[in-house]
Amino acid sequence: MGAASITRVLVTGGNRGIGFAIAQGLLAKGCEVVLTARSLDSAKQAAKELQGAVTPIALDISNDRSIRAAVETLRQTGDRLDVLINNAGVYPDDNVNILTISRDMLMTGMQTNTFGVIRMVQACLPFLEQSQDARVINMSSGMGALDGLTTTAPSYGLSKLALNGATLMLAQSLSSKGIVVNAMCPGWVQTDMGGASAPRSPEQGADTAIWLATEAPRSHNGKFFRDRNVISF
Repeated sequence: MGAASITRVLVTGGNRGIGFAIAQGLLAKGCEVVLTARSLDSAKQAAKELQGAVTPIALDISNDRSIRAAVETLRQTGDRLDVLINNAGVYPDDNVNILTISRDMLMTGMQTNTFGVIRMVQACLPFLEQSQDARVINMSSGMGALDGLTTTAPSYGLSKLALNGATLMLAQSLSSKGIVVNAMCPGWVQTDMGGASAPRSPEQGADTAIWLATEAPRSHNGKFFRDRNVISF
């Protein structure tokens, strides 16, 4: 990008928790943020609180029709996207383990945490191709690492394991286009998902995403990060 170009970043699930902290940190670095939430009202409220160069868009990444509508809205705001941060995710597991979970609950995790991310990359590719420094960051979890899998939260863990695999495939597929793709684990963060007893703040959870979006060397591609360090998938 030229010196005058402002980095445009789309953050899914940017209305609360880690996503909101990511948007806040990016704005502080002079970026322009496209903030999505499942309801437009939620996205607008978050944009109002952030008070910066924020474009709110409604988006449910588990629904292809919603993705198409969001992309059409994005097109009206410009033809370039420098960074896609796939932060939106669900944790559907409630009092289940790998021996009791239903197919529907397994599918819920996959539809959003894995398939939704793949579809978002596909949908945003024409915008990313217009950037001189295109990056994709997938919000994964240590619970999706091979050595982090447990018998609990099977939908979440398996969907994040599959997301890590998708990150590797996307990185390989997009390297020829100059688009780098990485995954990251934010750690256990105080959010609606993580709960109040989590040891990390949303800002701490957001730090690596902000770094990957703005400062990380482009030689990092197809990697898994925690606290700005490469970890094992």
